[in-house]
Amino acid sequence: MSAIQRHRKIVSAAAELGLTPPAVTLQLQQLEHETGLVLFDRTPDGMRATAAGLAVLDAAQAVEERLRVLSDEIDAVKGVKQGSLRLGVVSTAKYFAPRLMAAFMADFPGIEMRLKVGNRAQTIDSLKNHDLDIALMGRPPDDVPVRAVVIGDHPLVIIAAPDHPLVRQRDISKEIIAGESVLLREPGSGTRTSMEIFMRGVTGWMDSPAIEMDSNETIKQSVMAGLGVAFISGHTVSYELEAGRLALLDVVGMPLRRQWFAVARSDRVMTPAMAAFHDFLARSGTRYLPAFGRLYPQQAS
Repeated sequence: MSAIQRHRKIVSAAAELGLTPPAVTLQLQQLEHETGLVLFDRTPDGMRATAAGLAVLDAAQAVEERLRVLSDEIDAVKGVKQGSLRLGVVSTAKYFAPRLMAAFMADFPGIEMRLKVGNRAQTIDSLKNHDLDIALMGRPPDDVPVRAVVIGDHPLVIIAAPDHPLVRQRDISKEIIAGESVLLREPGSGTRTSMEIFMRGVTGWMDSPAIEMDSNETIKQSVMAGLGVAFISGHTVSYELEAGRLALLDVVGMPLRRQWFAVARSDRVMTPAMAAFHDFLARSGTRYLPAFGRLYPQQAS
């Protein structure tokens, strides 16, 4: 059922499971017969779970999750540092997540880790669907029950090409930025949301020329090429700032100081692997964030 829910099509679900479409159809029919209810509506847009189907899916996810927890608990009782951890990170966090993983796995080599990168909306959806154990993001979601631990500061800045006319100016207003060609992340990105909040109250700023892009790397390359200015995480541009390929703009109210959080669902049992990673992040996470703080004063002096 989970595969059908993900793909909306029997054929695609069968391909994922390594079964034939008739075999998947037969299993679904048997389950519907046992429950006495229709579990999926067949619509032009594909298979959509009914209320009863969603209840069965929740129960199946709970069973799968408990079995994973049991496996980790048995390993812990044996005194073996083993287990598995599904880590999700928003795309901005991919610049430091591998360093965190490497340091953690050096202490816990028996824990298998899987990394999934997405924007904020995609990562929250994965938490809702129990596809992740822990997620790294800038702001905990308010529509999912979670426990969160702070990793460290997350600076947000506005960048330009080194030869941009605004680089030499000081105390640049939001209104001046609104008149520039602004490169934006896609809707659903946490960076996009933070910029919209920062520019709130500036009349017509979205009416100025803007280019929407779905990755920080594309935005950085576009800023270097002179396509415009961009609101971005300082942790994604530390290397380019040090190399002189990008410059920080001295905008009033910048850098914005946010925080990085490690987030896990509070309505599920914490496995030994999850507990170990949470403790590692709370104790040592800050040291693996990219260097940034020393760069801003040099640009703004």
